[in-house]
Amino acid sequence: MKAHQDLTFVRRELDKQFDKSYPNNVNPCKLVSRIRRIQEELPSLKEQCRELLTAKQDLIDNARSILVGNRSLLQRLQASCGLPVIRNSEDAAYMNLVQGLEPIAQWLTTKFANLTDYEELPLHKIMDEWTDQVKLKTENECEAEDINRLLFSAKFYN
Repeated sequence: MKAHQDLTFVRRELDKQFDKSYPNNVNPCKLVSRIRRIQEELPSLKEQCRELLTAKQDLIDNARSILVGNRSLLQRLQASCGLPVIRNSEDAAYMNLVQGLEPIAQWLTTKFANLTDYEELPLHKIMDEWTDQVKLKTENECEAEDINRLLFSAKFYN
């Protein structure tokens, strides 16, 4: 018990000295402690990232299959009602959606298919590339769009 109190006292004194010695509260002991904590949390974060990427890929695959199925049903319904059937290639909204989903799916597949350790690809690079993949081309310029908005705000026009 005495040894623990002594160590606590020494630690507090070192912290005070470091706080006085280094500008902007850059305490090396605290930095080392934060680095250790981050290193301990890193495997869990990597696993969560893998799960998130898998879930996003599943979402993209499911959204694509549902939208394609619904599109097919709509075309059959139009044909059975005697309405002109709009081919997929003639429907701009449908083509934009398909073209928007394809690069995201390819990016996920190529970037993370064989990647075993996320340390090989820095987080800022992952985020930058992901942002690049969810950009939509408009008539004026490219604007970044939220992926969920991209997936769920698609409108099909007659």
